[in-house]
Amino acid sequence: MKNRTFISLVSLSLITACSSNTPEFRNVSVHDPSVIKVAETYYVFGSHLASAKSKDLMSWTRLSSGVDDGNVLIPNVTEELSETLSWAQSDTLWAPDVIQLSDGKFYMYYDACRGDSPLSAMGIAVSDKIEGPYKDKGIILRSGMAGTGDDGEIYDAAVKPNVVDPDVFFDKGGKLWMVYGSYSGGIFILGLDPRTGFPLPDQGYGKKLLGGNHARIEGPYMLYSPETGYYYLFLSYGGLDANGGYNIRVARSKNPDGPFEDSEGKAMIDAQGTPGKLFDDPAYSPYGMKLMGSFQFMNTEDDPEASGTGYVSPGHNSAYYDDKSGQYYLIFHTRFPDRGEEHEVRVHQMFMNKEGWPVVAPHRYSGDKIGKYTAKEISGGYAFINHGKDITADIAGSEPIELTVDGKITGAVAGTWKLAGDHSAELTIDGVMYSGVFLREWSEAAGSQVMTFTAASAEGVSLGKPRVGNYTMSKNA
Repeated sequence: MKNRTFISLVSLSLITACSSNTPEFRNVSVHDPSVIKVAETYYVFGSHLASAKSKDLMSWTRLSSGVDDGNVLIPNVTEELSETLSWAQSDTLWAPDVIQLSDGKFYMYYDACRGDSPLSAMGIAVSDKIEGPYKDKGIILRSGMAGTGDDGEIYDAAVKPNVVDPDVFFDKGGKLWMVYGSYSGGIFILGLDPRTGFPLPDQGYGKKLLGGNHARIEGPYMLYSPETGYYYLFLSYGGLDANGGYNIRVARSKNPDGPFEDSEGKAMIDAQGTPGKLFDDPAYSPYGMKLMGSFQFMNTEDDPEASGTGYVSPGHNSAYYDDKSGQYYLIFHTRFPDRGEEHEVRVHQMFMNKEGWPVVAPHRYSGDKIGKYTAKEISGGYAFINHGKDITADIAGSEPIELTVDGKITGAVAGTWKLAGDHSAELTIDGVMYSGVFLREWSEAAGSQVMTFTAASAEGVSLGKPRVGNYTMSKNA
């Protein structure tokens, strides 16, 4: 299969089930969570003026929800943002982003969209405090109009952006940028004035990075890695609902404004739809490294806890790099098997593999740090999930495999594996090379620490989870 996308995230070796070591999770629903850390607290801001905070990325407290007067972020929002809501013919707000500029103030890039068209407006609201209240500074971009657009040209939704889903970031040289866009004409990037937060003059809608012809690509988020020297552009493909096939992808570039490539070296500017054809998913699904799609760990006689565990339509992520610890985090919303449209925030650790591509830990973050492991600790049974490269509502189910102590992979797939250094994973599956990491982390389903791995090939990624019947207890762990 040419475009296979494996995520081989696997688990083994139950370490301890002591209640005193059980992490405490408190979940919240914030759609399209965009992260910012202020002092020692993480905040996420999302659609419908929702927000939450956490000290540890595990236990979240809701701060706000709903585009109604009285929302603590913008207390008189219906009046304050009346121009935006009126332009977009909307009564709600979509995915925002918040950044702190050199004046110490917090700048919220908000947006509203009609939804069934790219009739949208994006503006800036400013606050002295991260938790608000925010005061509107005005609209900075409009889209979806009949006639001349903000770039002085006739607006064409197939080639011009839908001005929603902003992410504002500083590059390594201190220049301020905004990447944005959803469906319609694609994903664009603009230079911003670091003093005011407003777009620099004479850019129009900015530079196109990818998409167009109504490709279902949205939610761009940029993360720079000082470890690799790359800018990583995260994207969500597909539709956001439980049957939409939402999935998280990534591309990279040495420059914040591109050009971006995927792990096969394909130019992301070519990731676009077919002219005259709406939502032609097969045209652009081969582009971008797929980090995560819908999956479910399947029950076996050995895995009674597996029932229902997994994600449906995970996406619209943000990402965070902690320069003190060197840890990377992926923050996203997801739905769940058999739970309809209910969604919650999830945080997973990421790691850079030897090719400089992010791989995602299989279980949610619970304070785990990567360590030094032995081949004996790693060998055992795993649940293997192939995410593919398709944009699909189908939920990928796990299949059992085993990593034998002599370096073989048997079961649903065949190949070899090797531990390199303290925790680097090197696997060959059906003749395809994958690289990633081994990681011991907490499994909610098992109620214990387990060994996992995550690895990526040039074609894609892999994810998995432990088979309970292969766990061994260790009182001293």
